[in-house]
Amino acid sequence: MGRVPRRAAAGRRSFASSLRRLEELAQSGAQVSVHVIELDSGRVVLSGDDHVPLPIAGLGIVPVLVETAAGFASRALDPLRIIDRPDDHVAGSGLWRHLRAPALPLVDLAVLAAAAGDPNAANALLDAVGHGQVRARMVSLGMPRSAVLDLFRDVRGPDDVPHAAVGTTREFATLFAGLVDSRAVDAAVSAQVAEWLSLNQDLSLVASATGLDPFAHDDDAHGLLFINKTGRDRGVRAEAGVLVGPRTGVAYALTVCFDDLSISHRLRAHDAFRVLGTDLMEFTH
Repeated sequence: MGRVPRRAAAGRRSFASSLRRLEELAQSGAQVSVHVIELDSGRVVLSGDDHVPLPIAGLGIVPVLVETAAGFASRALDPLRIIDRPDDHVAGSGLWRHLRAPALPLVDLAVLAAAAGDPNAANALLDAVGHGQVRARMVSLGMPRSAVLDLFRDVRGPDDVPHAAVGTTREFATLFAGLVDSRAVDAAVSAQVAEWLSLNQDLSLVASATGLDPFAHDDDAHGLLFINKTGRDRGVRAEAGVLVGPRTGVAYALTVCFDDLSISHRLRAHDAFRVLGTDLMEFTH
């Protein structure tokens, strides 16, 4: 990616700090993609390479949650169907691997996947709904350039696809806008997925600027509406979400792919997310 196009909101907020930080990342060799839209008007207030599919790691859980909620709503899936934890489970992250329960109902796995980005829960959901169904659902949601490609794995061998999921920031920001506007499949499915995502405990990137409690932010005392999902892998950071303040609301997505050669490289990528979060707070307030 070259320079991030300077497309920003007219008015008192210009996202100048975010643009500057993202341009610095791009000039250092990182791949950067960003898309921010104002909810009420549908106006794009910030964008850069938002059509380019990039690795998104755990952010790919969101369309799996959409298909899961759609299956529950249509009764194609039983929310209380018990799923055994696989023997070849992902050992590098997640909560289910630490729990004594060897099996859980699908609805609890949806909560684990949304709240903790649990890869074993996400894999169980993906197995239950099917790759083909998720793929078709993403196309129907207007996400033809994004895809869930594989299960989450500790190690990817030569016969595995390089990434669990890829996506464009334009498509994921639009998906999150649809969730809060009740347009992702239908109102019931949108509400269910938004409820699950409101439990997400990773508020360390864009969300760090909100000051929300990572363990209890679905009913903020100051009226801040916020849902998000992050994705993390070696050299990959991605986040998409919705932030609604007293002045306006936005849906956003940011992906940064970088050479994770040192802590400083990683912190530089994280800082870009936090700067965007600060700009989003100022824009919505």
